[in-house]
Amino acid sequence: MTTRLRCAIESATTLLADAGIDSARYEAEELAAHLTGTERGRLPLIDSPDDTFFDRYHAAIAARSRRVPLQHITGTAAFGPLRLLVGPGVFIPRPETEAILEWATAQRLPEAPVIVDLCTGSGALAIALARHWPEARLLGIDDSDAALEYARKNSAGTKVELLHADVTKPGLLTDLDGQVDLVVANPPYVPDGAPVEPEVSHYDPSHAVFGGADGMTVINAIVRLAGRWLRPGGFFAVEHDDTTSSLTCGLISGTELFDDVVARTDLTGRPRFVTARRSDS
Repeated sequence: MTTRLRCAIESATTLLADAGIDSARYEAEELAAHLTGTERGRLPLIDSPDDTFFDRYHAAIAARSRRVPLQHITGTAAFGPLRLLVGPGVFIPRPETEAILEWATAQRLPEAPVIVDLCTGSGALAIALARHWPEARLLGIDDSDAALEYARKNSAGTKVELLHADVTKPGLLTDLDGQVDLVVANPPYVPDGAPVEPEVSHYDPSHAVFGGADGMTVINAIVRLAGRWLRPGGFFAVEHDDTTSSLTCGLISGTELFDDVVARTDLTGRPRFVTARRSDS
């Protein structure tokens, strides 16, 4: 790495840290890699960037120090094996949701399963699951035109079907009743008024973040859908706020339609999602 680039990254790291960004060094390097068209690990190998790079780099660091999400600056977000297009109007997929992906791909499903991803957003879970089960019928549902536009771009070339629909609407897709092998969902679940990071409050669509007074409004509807759509023995996973694990477990158990209801943690060990199996009776 050239001395000038190293100094620029060191200075950027300080600016980002002063702005309250925990992963300041990582993000300073990630933005440098993005603007040079390389990977972070290859930064020491690149030739000295020109003055135009440094102008663009300083502008990108200034934007990030104002808490513009890193993913909005780069235009992409990593999720499991994927790199997804993201930007204004769509919820940025989080690493925490990869725990649902890991759990889901460990389940034994038919060779050509039917899978539904509710509140699909950028399509992260749907597309990753389609890669794992290439013969699946995979349906991603969201009620945001902006989110579905990103999902269409991200799912191009896959078999993912996208549907504009409100998952809280009664009677949604009755033709799926008893036909689905796996339902996954990362719905809006933050309780209204709960404090969130500036990247969330200013840039993520509030409709994709907040889930009512207790954060359970959309989760309630999703549990009902999963109970209706899943075949006996089908699997269900729903993400929730880290304060509502017991509420979510109780809601699912209380339907008396599921067994094997399990509260699970994300990669940081925080309560993050609940899984269940549609009972045979």
